[in-house]
Amino acid sequence: MHISEGVLSAPVLITGTALAVAGISLGLKRMDYDRIPQVAVLSSAFFVASLIHVPVGPSSVHLILNGINGLLLGWVCFPSMLVALALQAILFQFGGITVLGVNTVTMALPGVICYYLFGRLVNQESRFLSSASGFACGFLSVLLSGILVAISLAFTGKSFLSVAKLIILAHVPVMIAEGVITLFCVAFLKRVKPEMLGGVYGKAS
Repeated sequence: MHISEGVLSAPVLITGTALAVAGISLGLKRMDYDRIPQVAVLSSAFFVASLIHVPVGPSSVHLILNGINGLLLGWVCFPSMLVALALQAILFQFGGITVLGVNTVTMALPGVICYYLFGRLVNQESRFLSSASGFACGFLSVLLSGILVAISLAFTGKSFLSVAKLIILAHVPVMIAEGVITLFCVAFLKRVKPEMLGGVYGKAS
């Protein structure tokens, strides 16, 4: 869901950069040294997952994993996404430096929102509620990212409105796939390392 360089207007780029700086600052402030390996692993997972993408107008369709990233990291999701996006822009020209702020916000902010919506629900004893919350987290995080990309394009110019709608529709299969992936990740972590889902919520909130 990378937005390419040369597409967005200056006001959108400036707003995105300002929001990204605020989110990254909060994330770095709440990141303990002992969580750096966890952040690195999740950042790497996003980096690899989003390398395989299909172009859709000025954006692209690919796995994002921002739901599970946000669920485990909270606000630390911002610096985690920033590192991966910066490396992709430098090494593979995905996105770009000028749109780094906007791309960071569109990927990380939905993860943080889902963290607050589902951070406690995935820890419920009810297997059904936990699984449903995991699926909803993955599905909604991609949906919100698509909406943010659409908003960025819409505020740039009316000519992008049709593309903005297309981007959201094109990501419906990705929303379902990410919901299933997040569901299985939550179920696995609850069995082998439940403290990653429970303890982190108290630290990062």
